[in-house]
Amino acid sequence: MKIKINWGTGIVIAFTLFISFILFFVIKVQTDNQYDNELVVEDYYKQERILQAKLDREQNAADLNDRVTVAQDDEFIKINFPEAFDASKITGKVSLYRPSNQKLDFEIPISISVPYLLIPKSDMAGGRWDIAIEWQYSNVGYQNSAMLTIE
Repeated sequence: MKIKINWGTGIVIAFTLFISFILFFVIKVQTDNQYDNELVVEDYYKQERILQAKLDREQNAADLNDRVTVAQDDEFIKINFPEAFDASKITGKVSLYRPSNQKLDFEIPISISVPYLLIPKSDMAGGRWDIAIEWQYSNVGYQNSAMLTIE
């Protein structure tokens, strides 16, 4: 008994195999706990409050007339705070993130007596750095961010 398969039968068989292949993976992903496909975190409202507080701090920083600036020279990264503020009352932290290597990330607390903070570049690797400045003055929170490339 010889079975003849024409091109129409071949297309139907190919479609059937392809659909079976796709359905196998869809069912596997939906039933296997290894693939967590939840889109919402469990503490969604807590995360929303954290995000809203960050947005409020960024808006406070944007509303300042004299804004925080970040500059660099050969030896230092200089973060300038508003000169109208009493520098000794500014608190917070500066976080330096290295996108290509998490091990190089570090934080510096803000404790200054002049309206700027100097960060030595001697211990920093060359390349891109993301800087997040989270600071407070008179119980008002501010947040600034910048991106620098160190050569």
